[in-house]
Amino acid sequence: MKVTLLSKFALFPLSIQKDKKNYIVEEPISGDFFEMPLICIDAIERMNSGQTLGEIEKELREKYPDEDVEMIEFGEQLIELGLVQEVDGEKIIRKGKSRAADGFTWLPASVGRFFFNQFSNKIYIVLLLINILLIVRNPALFPHYKDIFLFDSMMLNILTYMTISLVLIVIHEFGHVLAIRSYDLPAKLGIGNRLIFVVFETDLTAAWKLKPRQRNILYFAGMSFEQICMVIALSIQLLFPGANAIVIGILGIVVFDIFIKTLYQCCFYMKTDVYYFVENSTGCYNLMESGKQYLSKWLPFLGSDTTDTEAFDGEQRIVRMYSVFYVIGILLTLSLIVFYFLPQAHYAYSHVFSNLLGAKTPAAFWDAIAFIGQTAILLGLLVYTKIKKR
Repeated sequence: MKVTLLSKFALFPLSIQKDKKNYIVEEPISGDFFEMPLICIDAIERMNSGQTLGEIEKELREKYPDEDVEMIEFGEQLIELGLVQEVDGEKIIRKGKSRAADGFTWLPASVGRFFFNQFSNKIYIVLLLINILLIVRNPALFPHYKDIFLFDSMMLNILTYMTISLVLIVIHEFGHVLAIRSYDLPAKLGIGNRLIFVVFETDLTAAWKLKPRQRNILYFAGMSFEQICMVIALSIQLLFPGANAIVIGILGIVVFDIFIKTLYQCCFYMKTDVYYFVENSTGCYNLMESGKQYLSKWLPFLGSDTTDTEAFDGEQRIVRMYSVFYVIGILLTLSLIVFYFLPQAHYAYSHVFSNLLGAKTPAAFWDAIAFIGQTAILLGLLVYTKIKKR
């Protein structure tokens, strides 16, 4: 099929809404969303009115004299994006399947609105401030790398930590689910990875139907639920210092896990919840890609795994600021590795290898074997998610 200036396009029904700087275009059949500037929206409306590409190009060049208008190229891009139904009466074969999320629609929107509304959203902010105040005024509550080691058995320590962490991940993701259901929109859960960590992910694609301010609530929903868990854990430790040591230890793991995950959310070189908030608030929806391209002038390896991305006018300053936080995020990760992950690994494996080489009891020896087996399983899951992602 050859696209010419005489071609007429018939597009699929599109939903178009104004965003911070540009427009968000939704193709409801596939569930895909695209950001486009005003000139593109103008071109689409003219296509829908039955004009040829040549007629549209001539009118747009008069209306936007500073823009480089090439309607054949734009038409081919629309075909590639799957937005074109017919060209000159010839149907376009769609590629790929619908990616529209349709999960959790059984969950009433009223339940979501109970947890996420104008009043509750303010409460979550207050809980965050309370948690910070409790830790500042009680330094003994500040997370330590040994907090996850409750027992002599390394296997039992890791199982306990993994179980608590998994429960908190489910709580975090369910916060996202409830938040998007509060707007009567669907969501679905998936599995992925961040660096060496296997994580659950909530597909919030349908959130593009919302206004930017509403989307921010969805991005912070998981962290909001974590603040509830955090304030409960800290309060019990303060109010009942003489409680059962195992109970206090488990609460310490809860605080440790949420603390680490909160810092991890501020690692802007990954697409975390806080990153999406910044991206959404600035209206720069290719912030990471543009930031990596900008930094690749000094760090060439950053530009090797990303496609060329052209920032919209006025975004260059935001991209430069983001680049600074990108580097800070890397330094933050290195700090977590130095002060938490490496000491934990050294502590754990020194005990494990000590038991392998000279265990005092058979139980200690088999505990070390089981711990190494757990390590192998985690590495296997990481490799699996990497392969699946590719």
